[in-house]
Amino acid sequence: MALTARFSSLPDMPDLANRWRALAASSGASFFLGWTWTGSWLESYGIRPELLTVTDPQGQDVALGLVGHAMLPRLLGRCATLSLNQSGDAVADRPFVEYNGLLAAAGCEEAAAKAFHAAIARRTDWRALRLSGVAPASPLIDVKARRSVRLDRSPVYQVDLEAVRDASGDYLSLLSANTRSQIRRAIKDHGGSLPSVMIASTADEAAAWIEEMRALNEGRHADNAWADPGFRRFVALLADRGRDSGEVELLRFADGNGVVGLLVNFVYRGQAMNYQSAFAAPRSSKDKPGLLCHAAAVALYAGRGLSLYSLLAGKDRYKQSLATREEALEWWVVERFSPRLEAEAVLRRLLRRPASS
Repeated sequence: MALTARFSSLPDMPDLANRWRALAASSGASFFLGWTWTGSWLESYGIRPELLTVTDPQGQDVALGLVGHAMLPRLLGRCATLSLNQSGDAVADRPFVEYNGLLAAAGCEEAAAKAFHAAIARRTDWRALRLSGVAPASPLIDVKARRSVRLDRSPVYQVDLEAVRDASGDYLSLLSANTRSQIRRAIKDHGGSLPSVMIASTADEAAAWIEEMRALNEGRHADNAWADPGFRRFVALLADRGRDSGEVELLRFADGNGVVGLLVNFVYRGQAMNYQSAFAAPRSSKDKPGLLCHAAAVALYAGRGLSLYSLLAGKDRYKQSLATREEALEWWVVERFSPRLEAEAVLRRLLRRPASS
């Protein structure tokens, strides 16, 4: 089937939402390509990337995507760069898309990728293409260009919830002896059981808990997303859009002595994914509030019959400690020929600097 790809300005949001939702219903794409994520991102940051539309011979949507265009800094100056499902603006891209790609009808992913490649090949306004957070086998990577550079490969640590159920709910038995010991010691310090969990059920409750997450994260990170009002607005929109459908859950964990932590999780197609977190300060030198909250979340989702609890991309040690399995995501940049980029490639080899620096 011959597919045609074209770029256009974004239509009105209600029209885009209808088209996006209709296609998502026939797609196997990730939560990050659904309308809850996409609509929240567009609205919270007020950005207007281009719309990529891939259609069949009858003019029906087969795939959709958003493409940002920006002059991004490189080693030898700025470079005209296209970004799939990102804007190219560091602030607006702070939400950090994962499992990226085209929102494509099931079975049409490769054909849609080829149509996308043909469409960008006709454009003369770019020298680099960013493909962030894509699966290692994504057909989008196979672009004919001067060079394709993998900037990063990140593990995605996960908990197999079926294995937890097979262990009669004894999640800790699946972990290393050291991690089991840490969690059990923390449980003892918190009264002998995992913290209880509540799920935000109203917009007011979610707003209060998001403010609590901001306060708990204050001063704890060099680059703290929660200090950005735009990011907090984005999380609030996610929570509002996803509450009724059950796609987004804001969880608050507490015991008799107060809050232990909060998590923003996505629940999509039988899997749960932890997107954001905030934890109370440890109550002792052996306290592990983060491990406790994630262990309680595993118990919650295993009890619901979900298949997987994902900690999403990240090389953090705690994620590895909690996981029973893993996969990976990759970040790529595809480059066309340009004297400046050729000089940059030579310079990086001489200086032994990675392309991500």
